[in-house]
Amino acid sequence: MLWGRAALTIALPLLASAALARGVSPYLPLGLDPELERAVEQLLVLAGEPVLTRPIATATVLDALPRACRWDAELCARVRAWLTRLEARAALAHASAAAGGSSEDWPLPNRHGLDASDAWRSAARIELRPLDHALVSLGFVAQEGDATPSGSLLSIGESALQLDFGWRTHWLSPFTDSATLLSANAPAMPSLTLSSHRPLTRLGIRYALFLARMSESDEIEFRGERVSGHPRLAGVHLSLSPVPGWSLGVNRILQYGGGPREDSLGKLARAFVDPEAYDNASPALPFSDQFGNQLASLTTRFVFPGPLPFALYAEYAGEDTSRRRNYLLGNSALSLGIDFPRLGERLDLTYEFSEWQNGWYTNGVYGDGLVNRGRVIGHWGGDQRVRGDEVGAQSHSLRLGITPALGGSLELRYRTLANESYNAPDYSRLHAVSLRYSRVWRQLRLGAEIHGGRDTRGDGFARVEAFVQHAPPETDETALSATPHASEKQRRPAGAQIFVDAGASAGRAWIDLDPTVPKASTGFEASPHFAVGVRRAVTPRQDLGARLELDVVEGDLLLGARAVDYRLRLGSHFALSAFLGAARYDLATPAYGLYGGLGTQWRNLRPGWDLGLDAKYALEVARDHLVASDPPGATRSDSFHDLLVLSAYLSRSF
Repeated sequence: MLWGRAALTIALPLLASAALARGVSPYLPLGLDPELERAVEQLLVLAGEPVLTRPIATATVLDALPRACRWDAELCARVRAWLTRLEARAALAHASAAAGGSSEDWPLPNRHGLDASDAWRSAARIELRPLDHALVSLGFVAQEGDATPSGSLLSIGESALQLDFGWRTHWLSPFTDSATLLSANAPAMPSLTLSSHRPLTRLGIRYALFLARMSESDEIEFRGERVSGHPRLAGVHLSLSPVPGWSLGVNRILQYGGGPREDSLGKLARAFVDPEAYDNASPALPFSDQFGNQLASLTTRFVFPGPLPFALYAEYAGEDTSRRRNYLLGNSALSLGIDFPRLGERLDLTYEFSEWQNGWYTNGVYGDGLVNRGRVIGHWGGDQRVRGDEVGAQSHSLRLGITPALGGSLELRYRTLANESYNAPDYSRLHAVSLRYSRVWRQLRLGAEIHGGRDTRGDGFARVEAFVQHAPPETDETALSATPHASEKQRRPAGAQIFVDAGASAGRAWIDLDPTVPKASTGFEASPHFAVGVRRAVTPRQDLGARLELDVVEGDLLLGARAVDYRLRLGSHFALSAFLGAARYDLATPAYGLYGGLGTQWRNLRPGWDLGLDAKYALEVARDHLVASDPPGATRSDSFHDLLVLSAYLSRSF
C-alpha cells in the first residue's frame, strides 16, 4: 500500500539523521489509572496538543504544561504532582488493586483483558533510571487466573530515537474509548519499538515502528491445514503537525508468520509496500500463499481554542484494499469524536462514534482473527459477537466527568453497540453503564466502580468493585506554587470560527453493482444541504478546519467527513477551498469511500455571513453484498458507487 511506502521512506531517514536531544521518556499508564489519564487528556486539549497515539510519553506532557497552565493552574499543578514522582532515579510510577464481584462474564473494554467476573485485579510499575539515556521499567497487570508483565520495558536512546524492548501497550488512534487497529483491549504483547516522543522538524513529524509477538493460535492456515504458532504483528505510525492544534497521521499493522509460515523481514517489507500483491487472495495469489493480514488507517485531530475549547478527531480505516488498488481501503471503518475538557467549572464531556463493515477482526489465514490471549486487539466491540462472525457494527460512547462539591472525582459512562442483522446470530443491542467515584486520601486514591447493562446475547450483567491506587494529594501546594501562571479565562484567537451551512445540492451517481450488470448512472437530483464545522487561522491568509456535511443522492443520505478542510483567503471577500476526508453512504448496509473536492466563497456578504459553492466527489464508495436485495448470482462480492455533488449554501459563522 502506498501509505506503507511513504511511512518507510520518510521514517527511516529520520532514524539515521535526526539530531539527538534529551534522554528517554517513560510512559503514562494506559487503561489502568482513569483519573490520571483523563486529567492528561484535558491538559493536552487546553495546551492545543493534538495527540494521535498512546501511551503518552511524560515528555509530551511536560512540554505541554507551560501552555496549559495559563488556562487551568489547578489542573496543571495536579498533573505536575503526578509527574514529579517519575523524576527520581527510582520511582513508583503506578500501583493499584481492586476486588469485586459480578453476576455474569463480560469483557470490560480497554482493560488489558479484564473480565467482569474476575474477583480481583492488580497492577504496578517501578521506574529505574541509571542513566539519562537508559530506563528500566518493571511492571505487571494481573487478574484472577492471568498475569502479564505489561509495562516491563528496557528503554534506551533519545527523544528523536527511543528503543523500547518489552511489554509495551500500543494504541494507534486519537480516540480514548476505542481504537480500530490497536488498543489496550487485549493484554500487552512483547515487542520491540523504535519511536520519537517529541516532534521532529518544523513539520512536527512523529514516528513509531514496532514488531510484536502475539499469543499462540491453533488456527493458522498453512498449505491446506491448520497449524499452531505465534503470529507476529508489525506496525508503523507516521504523523505530522505542521501548524498548532492540528495533526494528521497514517497507521499500518500487519499480522503475519506463526508456526511454519514465512516471517522474513524482506518479505515483510515487500508486503507493507504492496499488499495487493502479497496479502489479498486473487487468481495470481492463492489463498494459502498470502503473506499476512493487513490493516491501515488515516487519523486526524483538531483542537479548537477559546473559552470553551474542544477537540475534534476522526479515524478512517480499512481491513483490506479495494478494487485491487493499494490506495483504496476496503471493508472500511469510520470513527468520529469530540472532547470537551471542561463544561463550566465541574463538568467535562467526551462523545465517540464508531462503525465498521463486515470484514473486521476476522481472517481466513488466521482463524482466531486479530486476537491476543482471547481478546480482540482493536475496538472493544469486536468482542461483542460470536467469534469469527463476519458482521458489521456501530457503537456509541458517552463519558461525563463530574467534580462534586464534596470533593473527589466522579465519572459516568454509557456505551451502546448494535451488530448488523444479516447473519444468523440473533444479536441484541448492547447497553452498558459504568459509574466510578474516587478521592485522594494522603498518598492513596480510594474509590468504587459499578458496571451494569445488557450484552449482545440479551443477558444482563453487573459488577461492583472497590479499588485503591497510589496517588499524590489532589492539592499539592509545592506543585501549585511551581505553576508559572495563575488561571485566566481563555480567549478565542482571531480567525477561529464555528460555522453552520444551509442550502441546496444537486447530486448524481455512477453505480457498478457487478461485472455482469451494465453500469448505471443517474441524472442530477436536488436535495437540501446542511453542514457544521470549525476552522482556525494558521497564517494571515490561510485557514484549516474540519466539517461534517449532509446531502441526499438518489434518495439516500450521504455524510461527508472533511478531515482536512483548507481555505485560502484572497482579499477581504473572496476565498478558495480544498478538502479531503471520508464518505458514508446510507444504503442497505453502510458504504464507505474517499471524499474530497474544491470550493469557493464570497465572504462577508454581511458580518458573519458567507456564500459558498462546492463541488464534491465520493470515490469508489463500497459495500459488500450481504442482504437479500443485493444482485442474485453476482460474480463479485461488493458493489461500488461514485457520487458527484454540487452545493450552494449560506454559511453563518460564530
